[in-house]
Amino acid sequence: MSFAPFVLVVSAAFIHAFWNLLSKRSADAGPSFVFAYNLICCVAYAPWVVWLGLHDEMPRTWPAAIGIVLSGLVHLAYSLCLQRGYQVADLSVVYPTARGTGPLLSSFSAFLLLGEKPTSLKVIGLFGVVAGIGLIATQGDLTAFRRPGGQAGVRWGIGTGALIASYTVVDAYVVKDLGVHPVILDWCSNLLRFVLLAPLVLRNPDLALARMAGRWHLVVAVGLLSPLSYIFVLLALDMGAPLSVVAPAREMSMMVGALLGMLVLHEAVGRWRLVGCLVLVLGVVLLRRS
Repeated sequence: MSFAPFVLVVSAAFIHAFWNLLSKRSADAGPSFVFAYNLICCVAYAPWVVWLGLHDEMPRTWPAAIGIVLSGLVHLAYSLCLQRGYQVADLSVVYPTARGTGPLLSSFSAFLLLGEKPTSLKVIGLFGVVAGIGLIATQGDLTAFRRPGGQAGVRWGIGTGALIASYTVVDAYVVKDLGVHPVILDWCSNLLRFVLLAPLVLRNPDLALARMAGRWHLVVAVGLLSPLSYIFVLLALDMGAPLSVVAPAREMSMMVGALLGMLVLHEAVGRWRLVGCLVLVLGVVLLRRS
């Protein structure tokens, strides 16, 4: 991979971890925050979408429309699940667990549903992901699972990871097989989330505004940054970077997320959680490369 795509991929990993940090800091706002940053996404990226619509051939078929709607629904569930996870647990637990669960579930699905034969590297990778999640959640003390709330971060992280795996499959099909431009798909997904959340949020606008008090700068930042990491990855692939290298490189965001939780949010990360992140990253890399 040449220097320019490498910079894009590394930047994407840091941007992804950073906007999740901002979401964690706004966790108490719940759906109101998701609604607001999706509005920013739609407004900020609308000129790009209009330009693409004027210059690109876009499929106007029912399968494409259904795929876009399905993608939006899964992304909505992902956004709400992630925000809820940040309400009940640390960033340094939920974020790495969510990022690691997607490849884990994808590999299990390939083994169980598609009949793929597990290689030795993939088996090691699977154990690495499971062990990494365990170390992150317990910090080396397995009795943590028996404490009140000890499993919350893992549960919400795994739920978020399952939705990541789901929208990855849906988006790949919509883009590759149905011919929808990735930026247009992402924008339509944001628009659908905004429309579906509107009745919930606007039912009590005073409460929504109260929850958003002092958080508007975070709304703007997340609204601008959350699509950007995805766009950077697409640009790197378009510049010729191999997917087999790009995908594992993105997983450094798990370690970045844990470090941000420790340095910015002052979460009790500790050496075992950092070791767990490292084991998790290595496990994901083995799953991606084997």
